[in-house]
Amino acid sequence: MRASSGSITPQLREWILATARAGHGVPDVLKLLKEAGYPPAQCRSAVAEVLRIPLSSINASVPNGRRTTAPAAPRITVGPREVRVSAGMEAPIVRVLDGLLDPEECAALIEAARPRLDRARTVAEDGKHQVDERRTSAGMFFKLGETPLVRDIEARLAKLLDLPVEHGEGLQVLHYLPGQEYEPHYDWFDPTQPGYAAVTARGGQRIASVVMYLNTPEEGGGTAFPNVGLTVTALAGSAVYFAYEGGDTSSLHAGLPVIRGEKWIATKWLRERPLR
Repeated sequence: MRASSGSITPQLREWILATARAGHGVPDVLKLLKEAGYPPAQCRSAVAEVLRIPLSSINASVPNGRRTTAPAAPRITVGPREVRVSAGMEAPIVRVLDGLLDPEECAALIEAARPRLDRARTVAEDGKHQVDERRTSAGMFFKLGETPLVRDIEARLAKLLDLPVEHGEGLQVLHYLPGQEYEPHYDWFDPTQPGYAAVTARGGQRIASVVMYLNTPEEGGGTAFPNVGLTVTALAGSAVYFAYEGGDTSSLHAGLPVIRGEKWIATKWLRERPLR
């Protein structure tokens, strides 16, 4: 049995079944898979599929907290809205979501954010926000549930990803002009850094991100995953969701430079435990 970034192989399927039949519980099977080199999220999805266990129940039982449930293709109905899963991969877990926001919502978020823009910041080791030279955009944060529109989007994401609203950080809107970008980085907090305890004291580790595109740049501005050769095009109303564990290097990603036009995005980071 070897780690693989592809779909479930017949050998892996048989091993999971045989191990479960031998009396090993789900935690033991997950532990053995992780020791064999499989990414934790892939372990959970493989065990859920082979043993026909709801992925949400496995995610909910993870010792460090909850995990999101990746939307399944081809589409998911969230209230009156149909969100299309147009592309995906499993290592890292990535889903391209079309129709997550409608044009009116995109325009309303931009207009609400515009007068509050400032130099975009990242989370420092002490848990406070800081200016990062890798990120050259302007941005702002909404508080959880700050406006009816923000509440609607938060509730939509909570249902779509099977994770309560309280696990989300405040929605951040970012504005990029030509030449501006966010160089390759990870969204998870590095457990080896001295400030790890401070940034995870409320809510724990980040476990997933959703980047929502509020407009379509004339050229450039996509989201790239350089370690896996994937670039997601920035298209108004669509989004890219990706999940990860702390230390997951496959989740390296970047906001590519805008070449022509401008780019507006709304980003939602999700935590393993409630932030409130």
